[in-house]
Amino acid sequence: MSADAKTPLDHVNDTLAQLKEMRHYSKNNVERLTAQWLLFDGELKKLKQADHIEALMTSQGELHDALEAEIAVLEELAVELQPAPEEAPGTMH
Repeated sequence: MSADAKTPLDHVNDTLAQLKEMRHYSKNNVERLTAQWLLFDGELKKLKQADHIEALMTSQGELHDALEAEIAVLEELAVELQPAPEEAPGTMH
């Protein structure tokens, strides 16, 4: 099989790997932004920036949730696309 002839399972697995990487960074971003929020909430409110940061936190959280959902769907699809195991030689049907 040439490098360009990927199966649907190969494409699903490639996409899964990319989404899992995105999920990892998304989780880290949510955690860092939340930590910053907790440290500077009062200052952000004084500067009238709290609502903007809160909206970003919400959007980042929604992205993380969407990544989780799509990963679950693609993991199920990858299982369905697995080739059936070949029967051992000499076994009867």
